[in-house]
Amino acid sequence: MTTIQPARLTGQDIQKRYTAIAKVYDIWGRLTESKAQIYCLELADIQDGEAVLDVAVGTGLTFSRVLEQNPSGLNEGIDLTSAMLAQAQEKAKAISSNFNLRVGDAYHLPYEDNRFDVLINNYMFDLLPQADFALVLAGFRRVLRPGGRLVLVNMARDGNWYNQFWETVYRYQPAWLGGCRGVALLPYVEQAGFSSVRREFISQMTFPSEIIYGVKDE
Repeated sequence: MTTIQPARLTGQDIQKRYTAIAKVYDIWGRLTESKAQIYCLELADIQDGEAVLDVAVGTGLTFSRVLEQNPSGLNEGIDLTSAMLAQAQEKAKAISSNFNLRVGDAYHLPYEDNRFDVLINNYMFDLLPQADFALVLAGFRRVLRPGGRLVLVNMARDGNWYNQFWETVYRYQPAWLGGCRGVALLPYVEQAGFSSVRREFISQMTFPSEIIYGVKDE
C-alpha cells in the first residue's frame, strides 16, 4: 500500500474543527470540491426509488443533489458533527421531506446488512488513520446490497507541482485543511472485495481529488 502522511487530528479534534467552520464550509466546498462531488453522482447513477446512504454528509451539498435524483427512494445520511448536519438539514428540507439524517460515525454504521443500493462518501478517508481504511470499507460493504455501488471522493495524492502545495500545507498546518491530506484508496477498495473498481482524478482550483468507484459482488 502507498504510504501517506499520518492523520493528525483525532475524532474529537475533527468535531471541534468542523463545528467551528460549519457555517462557512460551503464556500470552500464550492470552490475546491464541487466538481468532484458532481462527478461522484454521475458515477453513482442513482435511479429514483433506490436506497441511498451518504456517509459524512457534511453540510449536505451532495446530499441535496441525491434528494433531487431520488425523490421516491430511501435517502439516509450520517455525519460525525451535529453543526455540519444542521446545515445539511436546512438544505434538505428545502427540497424534500423524504430523508433521514442523523449523527453517527463510519466505524459503527447503524444499518442492517445488505440495506443500500448506493453508498457515497465524500472527503472522509482523508481524515482517517490509514490503518483504519480496511475496517471502514468492510462496514461500507456490509450495508451494501449485492450489486450495490460505492463511490468515494477524497483529497488525492498527485504528482503535479501545484497539487503538492496542499501536501505541504497539511504537513505544517493540518487544521487549515480541516485535517485532510492526500490519500490513495484504489488498492484498499480492491482488497475490500469490490469489483469493477476504477479511479478518476479531478483538480479544482489546484485542489486534487480522487473519485473511486466499486461494486459489491453479487
